Amino acid sequence: MSHDHHLRELLASSSLGVLATLRSNGRPQLSPVQPTYDRRNDVILISTEDGFAKTHNLRRDPRAALEVTSEDGRAWATAEGVVTLHGPGTAHDDPAVEALVNYYRTAAGEHPDWDEYRQVMVADRRVLIELHIDHIYGDKIV
Repeated sequence: MSHDHHLRELLASSSLGVLATLRSNGRPQLSPVQPTYDRRNDVILISTEDGFAKTHNLRRDPRAALEVTSEDGRAWATAEGVVTLHGPGTAHDDPAVEALVNYYRTAAGEHPDWDEYRQVMVADRRVLIELHIDHIYGDKIV
C-alpha cells in the first residue's frame, strides 16, 4: 500500500481533528472538529453552524488544512486543500440541506427522521465544509 493510502486510512478512522483556517491578518485559526472522510469523492466533510470564525475565514479565503492523529498519538496526517461551503440552507429542499443529508449518510448512515433532520439543519443554520484534498502528508513514530 502507498504512503498516501495509509494517510487516507487514518483520515477515515479519525473522528476528531483540528481544522486550520486563515484569519484576515494571516495568522491561523484552529478549530476542533469532527471530520468525516468521504473516500468516494476524496473530500473531508465537516458540519458546523454558520457564524463561527472558521466559516467567516473560509468565505474570505477558502484555503484550509485538517490534522488528525491516531488514538495513541503516534501517527498523524494533514490534508490541505480548498474548501467549498454549502449553506446555510433556508428551506427543507434547499441544495445546501441536501448536501448535509448526504454528509449524514456518509458519516452515520440513515437518519430515523429525515424531515426532522432537515428542519434542524435549517433552524441551526448548519453549513457543510467540503475540503477538497490537494496535498496530504504525515508520518508514524515507531
